Amino acid sequence: MEKSATVHARIEPKTKKKAEGVLKKLGMSPTEAIRLFYNQICLCGGIPFPLLIPNETTKKTLKKSSQDEDVQSFDSLEEMFDSWEK
Repeated sequence: MEKSATVHARIEPKTKKKAEGVLKKLGMSPTEAIRLFYNQICLCGGIPFPLLIPNETTKKTLKKSSQDEDVQSFDSLEEMFDSWEK
């Protein structure tokens, strides 16, 4: 298949660096990831994952966690589930 079309996109440097770190761990290049995404759009006939608007509780939780407020860490899933029972 001929690969001659070009896609240009602007993205925040911090987001780009973080995403490329994940892709590297997966053994993928940014170009391969974009190609995969576009192919999935074609196969699904739309975005290949649900796009949802977060409710107010989720928005507040995401904001707090991005500011390292009310964040809990666990060493295992079992430890996390055990904390819910208390």
